[in-house]
Amino acid sequence: MWLLNTKTAELRQFASSQDLRYAIISHVWQQEPKEQTFHEVRSILARCKVSGEDPFPLLSQKIQDCCRMAARAGHEWLWLDTCCIDQNSSAELSEAINSMFAWYSDAQACYAYLHDVGDDEDPSAASSAFRRSVWHTRGWTLQELLAPGCVIFLSKTWHTLGSKHSLAPALSQVSGIKREVLMRERVDWLEGVSVAERMSWAAHRKTTRVEDRAYSLMGIFGINMPTIYGEGPRAFMRLQEEILQRIPDQSIFAW
Repeated sequence: MWLLNTKTAELRQFASSQDLRYAIISHVWQQEPKEQTFHEVRSILARCKVSGEDPFPLLSQKIQDCCRMAARAGHEWLWLDTCCIDQNSSAELSEAINSMFAWYSDAQACYAYLHDVGDDEDPSAASSAFRRSVWHTRGWTLQELLAPGCVIFLSKTWHTLGSKHSLAPALSQVSGIKREVLMRERVDWLEGVSVAERMSWAAHRKTTRVEDRAYSLMGIFGINMPTIYGEGPRAFMRLQEEILQRIPDQSIFAW
């Protein structure tokens, strides 16, 4: 996996997420301002290495803010999907998608940045912007909520709104995930949940690409399989076939 140094902006590749100390970001990709990619960041770093410039001012505002926030919290390394995955390499992209649940699980902390939520109201309130955030509607953010032990929610101004623990009642109501699952109150907190119930958590979530509807659920079911963009709905059929082979749970037929 590639990690970004929060102080130098160095991108460094590590063989495994295990035994690493890093923070990880959960967010919703935005069209404007455009997200900065892995190759764009690598290009900036290469140019600055020659010129002696400081690369930080050339990074996107989101990347700069992520680094500052993580550094303040004591994290030397940071993972952000926009700039830590080489999207041009199908092999690297497939490895990242198959490893994503583990990467979020192994992180010291996950910071969920909600670009559409202010910090001037109680996030637990019934009509709060926190409850209405688009973050709760996206397919990929489901595993980003479940996998990490520690999730810190941040407002659009990067102020702390609360944690997965402190906001558990609101998160449970919005996501449809039982509080005891969010809080991992049982040893089999995820594996002990039926296939149908796990599938129901994603029922109203959306992904930009149809294949990601399946790929974003792989980690939640402990599944690894090749990613083939262009296969369309066939991806979800392959996921169901893999689940049937791995998990002896007939509730999938009720889904």
